[in-house]
Amino acid sequence: MHALRIDPDAAVTDLNLSAVDAQSAIQEHIGSDAVDHGVYHRRAVLHIHGNGQNLGLPPNLAAWALASAWRGMPPYPLAGPIVVTGRTASGDLPALDDDLVQHAKAVAQTVRDTLSEWRARPPASNEAVVNELLAYAAHDVASRGQ
Repeated sequence: MHALRIDPDAAVTDLNLSAVDAQSAIQEHIGSDAVDHGVYHRRAVLHIHGNGQNLGLPPNLAAWALASAWRGMPPYPLAGPIVVTGRTASGDLPALDDDLVQHAKAVAQTVRDTLSEWRARPPASNEAVVNELLAYAAHDVASRGQ
């Protein structure tokens, strides 16, 4: 089953998970047996380290921006590596649809580009950071269809 891993540095890795052992593989990629499921899109699940923030894992801005764009509003902060799979109405975890793969890859690239620009031109405030990333992520998702 096709899935993605989004790392805190906004790197995106294509994964091919076995449908039989998907949950175990997801836990391994995330680095924890405690996995929370964030549903920010009706056809996708973000598998999130259940204790990542408390452990001080680095923030995952790319996954946060993607979840924000899919949900239409920012969620709580996300930390550590995150695996994205597909989702059915009954809660099964199929392969991630190609359009959602493109959303994730576009948003992650935008986050990498934006962070690079901020090194040369720091944002004025944390609010500016949030607003800029949210606007870019929403544009990336909208331009690729929902």
